[in-house]
Amino acid sequence: MKDQPSPIRETDDEARKLARVLLRSARHAAIAVLDPETGFPFASRVLLATDIDGVPVILVSRLSAHTKALAKDPRASLLTGEPGKGDPLAYGRLTTQCMAEPVENGHPFHERIRTRFLDRHPKAKLYIDFPDFLFFRLKPERASLNGGFGRAYHLDGRDLIIQSPANEEIAAKAAETVRDLVERHPDVAAMLAVRLNAPESASWRICGIDPAGFEIISGDLLVRYEFETLAVDSDHICSNISKIAYSIP
Repeated sequence: MKDQPSPIRETDDEARKLARVLLRSARHAAIAVLDPETGFPFASRVLLATDIDGVPVILVSRLSAHTKALAKDPRASLLTGEPGKGDPLAYGRLTTQCMAEPVENGHPFHERIRTRFLDRHPKAKLYIDFPDFLFFRLKPERASLNGGFGRAYHLDGRDLIIQSPANEEIAAKAAETVRDLVERHPDVAAMLAVRLNAPESASWRICGIDPAGFEIISGDLLVRYEFETLAVDSDHICSNISKIAYSIP
């Protein structure tokens, strides 16, 4: 009997880019944790954002079952990727196995994560500062990408993390960078939406930047764009965004 060919393809740059976009463009995800009482997997839904290094971030209540589970065992899996019309299995999805790290008020990353989370989920302002809520950074350890039928890949956690020495500098100047860019080009978000073939909407805005790319958002719609190479500083990000928005199609 002949050996069956492996269904797993060799991971290439195209697969890595698709995986990063599926993770970084998700506004919500299914999360699976281990129930501390039974040991059974427990799945729920969480809002999702990303930290400056691309690590996914969730905001959860201490009273929820998945928060109590993460306090006992930090292992978790995230499922991201939205189906469209027709067979949902024909669309790309990413399962990311993570280690959860709590980020409570007073943590060095807390204010940065809070700002980035609210940029993506402004309605969370109603409860984000409640004492029974906290953030977790879900650091990727490994991932499984299914890009559609016949397109399966295994990825290392490092494939999903932005490993740049400019992370902290860009994070510190992120709000100022976006503000200055919009002041110089008031229509930049609308132009980006056109260039990226985003769904029609009257209220697109830039909601996040990092060395690897940026996001624009309008209501429940979010579009992620990945740069070809990592930006080295905030000026580099502005230059990249301007070129994308105002280049001749």
